[in-house]
Amino acid sequence: MILTTGGTGYIGSHTVVELLNAGFEVLIVDDLSNSEKEVVQRIEKITNKKVAFEEIDLKNKEKTFAIFEKYPTINAIVHFAASKAVGESVEKPLMYYENNIGSLINLLQASAKYEINNFVFSSSCTVYGQPNVLPVTENTPRCEAESPYGNTKKIAEDILKDTAFADKTFKSIALRYFNPIGAHPTGLIGELPRGVPANLIPFVTQTAFGLRKELSIFGNDYNTPDGTCIRDYINVVDLAKAHVISIKRLLENKNKSNYEFFNIGTGKGSTVLEVVKAFEKSTGVKVNYKIVAKRPGDIEKIWADTTYANIELGWKAETGLEETLASAWKWEKNYRA
Repeated sequence: MILTTGGTGYIGSHTVVELLNAGFEVLIVDDLSNSEKEVVQRIEKITNKKVAFEEIDLKNKEKTFAIFEKYPTINAIVHFAASKAVGESVEKPLMYYENNIGSLINLLQASAKYEINNFVFSSSCTVYGQPNVLPVTENTPRCEAESPYGNTKKIAEDILKDTAFADKTFKSIALRYFNPIGAHPTGLIGELPRGVPANLIPFVTQTAFGLRKELSIFGNDYNTPDGTCIRDYINVVDLAKAHVISIKRLLENKNKSNYEFFNIGTGKGSTVLEVVKAFEKSTGVKVNYKIVAKRPGDIEKIWADTTYANIELGWKAETGLEETLASAWKWEKNYRA
């Protein structure tokens, strides 16, 4: 059984689908702070398989340990559960450190006690900060974090590395995501943040649908082709499949060290305006937007070199930007219908 924390969230739910499709039994643990329990039923509808669910806040140590007592067949963990909005982390740093680091420590202490030695961690390209050389490889130095959110990912990676060094039976893989977007092709699950979206694509789709008056683009005087930030936008299903490969790598003892990390992106950067234009082209829907002041904590440009993941994991991004944006629009329309 694979314990998937944050499994009703955006990336978590898509990964649960891929784990189930690959034949794994899955337990979702989520506190539903930024997701809905209804996602469990949507996952089951997509896969035609049952999934166990427990509503638990991993900051609660006693309840975290109780999970492993109740489900003794857990043999691996995929850890997504975390707060993830850059801007909010700048405003509420202590909340981010408590949630993202405290929950990880509780989970690792529980996994040590119950001898669960296979751990896949949801990391982020934010650990690179604003890199001096692009694209970034796994050998690119991690820089000073641009936000408390980014720093929690950096600290979490250090905790995993130190844990793996101290306990040679413990194996972990950190996947450094670039910018996940899109939705499942069925349109049954997708990105659904509570309140005002912090990420670009749900804001684009909500604006296109009429839920938002206009899309705010944060800054247009960056050193990029059109002045807007550049990111590497990766299809969420492609990203989810990287977790399945990573779990198999650990369970089959194919890892080359007991702490590994990989860039998960497309290898191509797109500006915010390029993404908006690609959305309009793929859907035929215009997006009303305005340029506003830069956002604290945002980096100017980043994209991945995915060669190492392509070769070592045998994984690569397969879905193009326009197809990915069309899937996000399908999800938005289906959900609002």
